[in-house]
Amino acid sequence: MSTKTAVHFGAGNIGRGFVAQFLHVSGYEVVFADVNDEIIAELQASDSYHVHEIGENSTSSVVDNFRAINSRTHEADVVAAIAAADVVTTAVGARILQFIAPVIAKGLDARPKAAAKLTIIACENALGGTDILAEHVRKHSPAHNAVFANCAIDRIVPEQGGGLDVTIESFFEWVVDRTPFRGHDGTGATPDIHGITWVDDLAPYIERKLFTVNTAHAAAAYHGMDRGWVSIREALATPELQAEVRAALAETKALMVAKHEFDDDEQQAYIEKTLIRISNPHLPDTCERVGRNPMRKLSRNERFIGPAAELAERGMPAWDLLNAVGAALRFDAPGDEESVQLQELLSSGLRADELAVAITGIEPDHPLFPHLVEVIQLRLNR
Repeated sequence: MSTKTAVHFGAGNIGRGFVAQFLHVSGYEVVFADVNDEIIAELQASDSYHVHEIGENSTSSVVDNFRAINSRTHEADVVAAIAAADVVTTAVGARILQFIAPVIAKGLDARPKAAAKLTIIACENALGGTDILAEHVRKHSPAHNAVFANCAIDRIVPEQGGGLDVTIESFFEWVVDRTPFRGHDGTGATPDIHGITWVDDLAPYIERKLFTVNTAHAAAAYHGMDRGWVSIREALATPELQAEVRAALAETKALMVAKHEFDDDEQQAYIEKTLIRISNPHLPDTCERVGRNPMRKLSRNERFIGPAAELAERGMPAWDLLNAVGAALRFDAPGDEESVQLQELLSSGLRADELAVAITGIEPDHPLFPHLVEVIQLRLNR
């Protein structure tokens, strides 16, 4: 029986197939905490599940030695688990972090005073996800005995067929900031967790992933939907569409090389790897699924506007990123709440400059603003 325990919030596909899998390989007993009654019941009724890694190196592994707690109905049990844990991780979505913060704070308060500091890593697709969580935790428990470390995660998980087993791509990247561990015990020792790459400066890795993988995926989805393609793979197989995606990535590459001094050839190789990954025939994905939540994806620090704004500030072109923004503005998926919200906003009678602020958060005095207004006006004139 494992003597190390990790409490993981979020028993979805990333939680089970990526984070918990690596915690399991590292010798941790994993305690899943989630509010989804169905998935918690499935986990409680099972003693294992399979993770199928598909890609250049296809493998299958078994995850066992876990428990599952419904954090909505059995909060006290989650608090007790945190009080005795070595590590807490999350994969719930950045917007949900504020809702799990109170129970984490209670767990920290319940820890023995002599206990080692609890490692907390929010594995979210967001800049500074762990900082966001730490800020919410501190509202409930200012004096905490924890080390909060930001991370960047990268692994594609397509839509699943149901059940606990997870199909996931074989490629992964889990990069974690080691600097918070320095000084808290005099050694700077980091937890022994399989798959993590510890770095001193996380920002370049977070931005490279967000502005390459996420930009490519979303650009392919929006341009693909615009042309009537169903799957990402079909869309990228179209020379004209792939050229549009590559053009947007050429702009983000220029930013990564200028800002973070990534080697030009290294960044190009990263782009080529990304295009192979999102075209993986073993991980079919649809343009509609990948394009969901366009309001978030068009926001100020996200995959299109974030790099486009920085490029504009540097006097560098961002027209191909704005071309992808134009396609995103035409994304009309009635089953997606944010798509409906976006289309209603575009039909509200607001002027293009007002919409630019409302949708993207870019202010009128920003150098990107007039170009953004031009793209939105083209959408309004359609």
